[in-house]
Amino acid sequence: MTSVLVVDDDPAIQRTLAIGLRARGYDVLPARDGRTAVDACHDDEPDVVLLDLGLPDLSGVEVLRTIREWSQVPVIVLSARHGSDDKVEALDVGADDYVTKPFGMDELLARVRAAVRRAVPDQPPAPVVTDAFTVDLAATRVYRDGEEVRLTPTEWRLLEALVTRPGRLVSQRQLLSEGWGPGYTVETNYLRVYLAGLRRKLEADPSRPRHLVTEPGMGYRFVP
Repeated sequence: MTSVLVVDDDPAIQRTLAIGLRARGYDVLPARDGRTAVDACHDDEPDVVLLDLGLPDLSGVEVLRTIREWSQVPVIVLSARHGSDDKVEALDVGADDYVTKPFGMDELLARVRAAVRRAVPDQPPAPVVTDAFTVDLAATRVYRDGEEVRLTPTEWRLLEALVTRPGRLVSQRQLLSEGWGPGYTVETNYLRVYLAGLRRKLEADPSRPRHLVTEPGMGYRFVP
């Protein structure tokens, strides 16, 4: 069942959207403030997010910016603001679509369906192969010398975050968000411990890593 995270502090809109979406077979996850929305997006991994810009704690743009640090979930912004500047800012930060209130339920549902279609990958990701290990992203498996390497869920999330961005610097903040959640973005000691563990399991010489490389003070980089 497709899940939709509905982020809006207006109880009437929450109720209307919940009724309309559930009647058409969607699972609805409600959130009435920005922090709850960020946590729900990370923990529940919805298929689509409907995001109001005017929230009581964080702005919708702040919520979207935080979500985009670790997730590419489709986000449709809902707002009573008609100005083009708001639309441009939301789209620049990473929104996939923008619907102005009041809106018709049929139009909104069509946009949700389109967002879900765009988010479905055309084919499974290819394995990532190095001279030391292989990462099967589709099967969530890692192999070294023909043998499967057992990773903890956190180790897998960190490795996946790196190998899906080959050659790119992944910041400490982004890795912490993807590994532990948005509330852990200053716990850099976690990264040192877990990356050391990954190197012991995967690198030929953990003390001189070739593939899981530290960029001091900034983050980490996967070198194929």
